[in-house]
Amino acid sequence: MGDSVSGLIVAFEGLDQSGKQTQAERLKAAAELRGRSSVLLGFPAYETHIGREIHAGLHGGRAYGPDVMQLLYIANRYEKKPEIEALKASGAVVVCDRYLASSIAYGEAQGLDPAWLLETQRFLPQPDLTILLDIAPEIAAGRKTANRDKYERDLALLSRVRASYRRQADAGGWIVVDGGRAKDAVFADVLTAVSPRL
Repeated sequence: MGDSVSGLIVAFEGLDQSGKQTQAERLKAAAELRGRSSVLLGFPAYETHIGREIHAGLHGGRAYGPDVMQLLYIANRYEKKPEIEALKASGAVVVCDRYLASSIAYGEAQGLDPAWLLETQRFLPQPDLTILLDIAPEIAAGRKTANRDKYERDLALLSRVRASYRRQADAGGWIVVDGGRAKDAVFADVLTAVSPRL
């Protein structure tokens, strides 16, 4: 490896309980085993002021509409923009547990304009690779039966979210992986997709 190793942003997308965090953690570890500096970022980033507002909106502490919620999610990513840019410039592998496409999927599922949601994120660092861990809403609901937020309880909404993710995947050339299988089988597909870039 020379000094010119380029940074990489890999975004994991999918419904809650699709395995995004597990697969993101595994990919981070795999990148480090190959000698690459790697950082895992989860969105929303609840530790920020905006992140705390998002948490309140998800758990009944605020009565924000879908547009305000998505603008908060997007602003939360802009809070991390300098960090992401610096990491990528340093040659790091930045692994995101949710990123730009989540706002489009959840916003579109709630009647917002996907083109507007895309445009508002145009100045964020764009992912080099997006991996959709595709699972049925019923599987997502079955994997988490307690402490579900308002999105996780709405199967009809989750079906629309899944449809948006699939549309985005087709349009954007994403890697689509069946997330309903065993974790090792899912990761084998993830590693196959990402390895040429590591």
